[in-house]
Amino acid sequence: MMTVYLPSLIGGMLLGLSAAMLLVVNGRIAGISGILGRLLGGRQVWTNAAFLLGLLAGPLLYGAAFGRWPNVTIVASWPVVLVSGLLVGIGTRMGSGCTSGHGILGLARFSKRSLAATATFLVAGIAAATIMGAVR
Repeated sequence: MMTVYLPSLIGGMLLGLSAAMLLVVNGRIAGISGILGRLLGGRQVWTNAAFLLGLLAGPLLYGAAFGRWPNVTIVASWPVVLVSGLLVGIGTRMGSGCTSGHGILGLARFSKRSLAATATFLVAGIAAATIMGAVR
């Protein structure tokens, strides 16, 4: 039964390890929105590009480790996915960070702002899932 959760467990452990390493080695929070913003702003280009390329290489590494691509099913239409992505980007700017920065390292540092942001993410996600479940 545990083998069903093994890829997610390993992925979570690797994400936590990479976030901790980025903080210890570079003194930077592994918030993806901040990393992307610094990259687009031309700051710390090599470090930020390497981190983002590592994220994008994840499915390739998964395929090499498990001999298949990860199972991903998107049931929404592309317009819904694009609007959702835009709304997430707007929320990221309004919340001064994303789920990775606030939820992984912000909570680990006992940041009150990150606790509030993560609680907001969770409540909004639960509400959205409930509303979308009721619509179907």
